[in-house]
Amino acid sequence: MSFSSLVSDLTYRDRNGGNGGADKRSTMSRARSYASTAATSVSITGDISSQLHGGYSHPLARAWQAERQLTKSMLIYPLFITDNPDEETLIPSLPGQYRRGLNTLVPFLRPLIAKGLKSVILFGVPLHPDAKDSLGTSADDPTGPVIASIRLLRKAFPSLFITADVCLCEYTSHGHCGILREDGSLNNALSVDRISDVAMAYAEAGAHCVAPSDMNDGRIRAIKLKLIEAGIAHKVVLMSYSAKFSGCLYGPFRDAAGSSPSFGDRRCYQLPPGGRGLARRAIVRDINEGADIIMVKPASQYLDIISDAKDIGKD
Repeated sequence: MSFSSLVSDLTYRDRNGGNGGADKRSTMSRARSYASTAATSVSITGDISSQLHGGYSHPLARAWQAERQLTKSMLIYPLFITDNPDEETLIPSLPGQYRRGLNTLVPFLRPLIAKGLKSVILFGVPLHPDAKDSLGTSADDPTGPVIASIRLLRKAFPSLFITADVCLCEYTSHGHCGILREDGSLNNALSVDRISDVAMAYAEAGAHCVAPSDMNDGRIRAIKLKLIEAGIAHKVVLMSYSAKFSGCLYGPFRDAAGSSPSFGDRRCYQLPPGGRGLARRAIVRDINEGADIIMVKPASQYLDIISDAKDIGKD
């Protein structure tokens, strides 16, 4: 209920009975005072790790919070969505996976949802020649593949849990996960601001979960603060790629998303293989910055880090 609605409701109740004139005036005075003060806005400048509601706002997210055996409801299906609405092209390096356009999503997903699929994660794959630039401008295009897909799927499958991967690499002309300086190095501050704007656009479009995969320092806090400021932190899960290691296993994904760097690599912002201490610090950082879910990637090669993450994030 909004504050104006609260005031109107109290006014109605007071006009139709109550505990006396003094109580009425006192109640109305307090309500109007509250509605007209800074209490109507939220500004979090200190610890934001206590903002927990978003992590269990959706029924599926609540189920994930329970410690139990692995079930099919925990599986998230990846969708690579292009800006060609009728696209349905096999990805050679990911057997059985396709790049799909908006018009093919509902027919493809309907039988899977009937079999018990509960969740998908969306990756945008812009194919138009003008879709990429140095700032990743098309990442939060309201008519772009991710936002259009979120709106379509929310309408077609109201109970489907929708996660949106948040990164710029698919949308930048250079293929890196942020905005670059003139010397080609990553500008962390500008990248974080841009990434958090994209996350907000996906959340406001209706994504139940936003999942920043860029590994820029401080992006979890930036996203969480913007969610709080917009008044939607209580209903959006923030899933962080907290311990994402560099390596040679991302080739098929980069083929699917068209996100290979045009020069250099991502070793300066993804974690170095064997960097267990850095991974632990990154996990602690993201938890403290307000992440609802933490992720280790790749998984099978880093079981020790998964064990560490379970211990670090046990609460």
